[in-house]
Amino acid sequence: MTRTAEELSRHLGTELEGDPRAPLCGVASHESATPEDLIYVDSPRFEESAQRSAARCVLAFAEANLRGKTVLRTAKPKLAFAKAAAWLLEPARIAEGIHSTAIVASTARFGVGVSIGPYAVIEEDVEIGAGTQIGAFCFLGRGAILGDGCRLFPHVTLYPAVRMGRGVILHAGAVIGGDGFGYVYGEGRHWKFPQVGKIEIGDDVEIGSNTAIDRGSLDNTVIAAGVKIDNLVQIAHNVRIGENSVLAGQTGISGSVSLGRGVVCGGQVGIADHVTVEDGAILGAQAGVFMGKTIRAGQTVMGHPARPAARFKEQQGWLARLPQLAERLKKLERAMMGGEVKE
Repeated sequence: MTRTAEELSRHLGTELEGDPRAPLCGVASHESATPEDLIYVDSPRFEESAQRSAARCVLAFAEANLRGKTVLRTAKPKLAFAKAAAWLLEPARIAEGIHSTAIVASTARFGVGVSIGPYAVIEEDVEIGAGTQIGAFCFLGRGAILGDGCRLFPHVTLYPAVRMGRGVILHAGAVIGGDGFGYVYGEGRHWKFPQVGKIEIGDDVEIGSNTAIDRGSLDNTVIAAGVKIDNLVQIAHNVRIGENSVLAGQTGISGSVSLGRGVVCGGQVGIADHVTVEDGAILGAQAGVFMGKTIRAGQTVMGHPARPAARFKEQQGWLARLPQLAERLKKLERAMMGGEVKE
């Protein structure tokens, strides 16, 4: 759909300079943009590339100097660009109608405009909200509940009794609601601990490809509204993740961990069981948190074991100097043994 710069400016609440009728039909980088694409500039160092771009319309910070362009000025160009993209671009359809090869139980209940792709399986008592799209080869277990406007890409698996809110996006291969890894050792063998809890996923959650989230053991696993989870993430039973937290790829979270609101986990973060991460904490890439620890609100930690970022950087600095320090120590030892040290 083609919009105008004036329409976009009204939608975003920005100041507009230039041609209000400039057409817009997409978003792009500076290098790949066509005249009808929108680009953004959030730093003076990108002004030159924006000026060279074929794009006629630019979202830019207040002081940006862009000659001959239609400029929409805003304090947060990157955020405005993301909002503009959501407004300008309609997501590609995952499925259209209910495919003839889909297997749908007679007790399943659908809202208006539900679409189900080829070879999907919908078991008994599943509820699917209006406008939800289910991709090819998806499996929705007995009693699963999906809110309005969800998007499940191909090969997503929902175990029985999974509950999802509105606008949830599950990328290909995600597995939601499998048994947690819980065992009790005794009498020479491992006994499976009950995995009878459920999993609750809030509104506007997005979960990446091949990520696995386990159902609760006795209580529920809970992923709150607005959480964004990358590809290849493992979330164990009874984990609770607060609103608007973000987890990057290959993060692993053990059982009964509690993450507060707005927590950020970098790639390959590992969190042992019964850890508490309070609101707004940041865990740098490959941080490792030992069992039972607490990361305080707003704290940034790095390394393994995880420690305050300033301390981690100081220790890494000393570690990098170890060869020079070792050589100095050898010279001091020789001097103490009677040999004269010459630089």
